[in-house]
Amino acid sequence: MAKSRVISIIDDDPSVREATQSLVRSLGYATRVFASAEEYLESDQIRNSSCVITDLHMPGMSGTDLRDRLLADGYRIPIIFMTAYYEDGIRARVMNAGAIGFLRKPFADASLIECLDKALAAA
Repeated sequence: MAKSRVISIIDDDPSVREATQSLVRSLGYATRVFASAEEYLESDQIRNSSCVITDLHMPGMSGTDLRDRLLADGYRIPIIFMTAYYEDGIRARVMNAGAIGFLRKPFADASLIECLDKALAAA
């Protein structure tokens, strides 16, 4: 697994962005952080992202809206979703729609690492 891969982290909560970035960087990966899906889409990181870790529920565009937009634009970037607002059936819907992982906040570091390994192996 090449450590030069860039992991894009999208969450409207600054503390979650920072904690996730810290963990991913400790694994040796480059990271880019964004406060919204719109900010990510307006950046030049789409072509550079090896994986996206995104919040499911955010103001404006949701994580699933982001996934739909990326697919519509022809990008097949592995996506790991995370959420603090768990709803019945949401995990199954997201995973059936092609997500690599689904994490409930707060999640164990090992859970994110497992999802990230799976995402990058598929990339």
